Amino acid sequence: MKLTLKIWRQRSSGDKGKFVSYPMEDVYPEMSMLECLDVLNETLIERGEEPVAFDHDCREGICGSCGFMINGVAQGPERATTVCQLTMRHFKDSQELVIEPWRVAAFPLIKDLVVDRSAFDHIIEAGGYISVSTGQAPDGNAILVGKESADQAMDAAACIGCGACVAARPNGSPALFTGAKITHLGILPQGKPERDSRALHMVMQMNAESFGNCTNIGECTGVCPKAIPLEVIATMNRDYIRASWKKRDSVEAAIISPVMESSRG
Repeated sequence: MKLTLKIWRQRSSGDKGKFVSYPMEDVYPEMSMLECLDVLNETLIERGEEPVAFDHDCREGICGSCGFMINGVAQGPERATTVCQLTMRHFKDSQELVIEPWRVAAFPLIKDLVVDRSAFDHIIEAGGYISVSTGQAPDGNAILVGKESADQAMDAAACIGCGACVAARPNGSPALFTGAKITHLGILPQGKPERDSRALHMVMQMNAESFGNCTNIGECTGVCPKAIPLEVIATMNRDYIRASWKKRDSVEAAIISPVMESSRG
């Protein structure tokens, strides 16, 4: 196959970037997108040019490190597929592929196709965990989990935090990512004690970052490489609203109680 890779090149966030076209000969159809970039980088290094910077790690669609736009589509044209799993046979011979990084304010560009996704880390740090005593792992049957709850939790836990959902949304909202993390913990028995505080803190942190608002268009789940269902956003909203009302009621009770006591006195 012959392909032309039109790649966004930018030395750093402070430099001006531009698209650079790289014609490629003898592209094997079974190559992955990242392997194709590897071949390109080997050629660039041999010519004394700077290789294209891109994120990668496991290359098995598990870690969520890789990801960029291909012809305007986050993670490329194949549904439920990461770019490391995307093979070149899905493209036509002599086709031009426009490759660029996530264009999201909350993911500032570092170099070429690499962006800083630490905003996701901040959301997880705000409540994406279960507080348990450390030590030996408990027996797997110590806490029974119903099959329906287990299936829903596993579906939501499949999120790898790649950022495709944010890049695909017009407003750059991380609602699918945050909803997946809140859902997969909140519906399990181990996560229920912190369900309300988790929703409050994670949504508040999500709003504190430079993301936009969710508009329920559904583009996020359309490009998600793990096909996270849109329903996790509804679960997040429900948990957040319930937790907000509980917090408001507790604050009102704390204010009213001393007043009632003083009136009795």
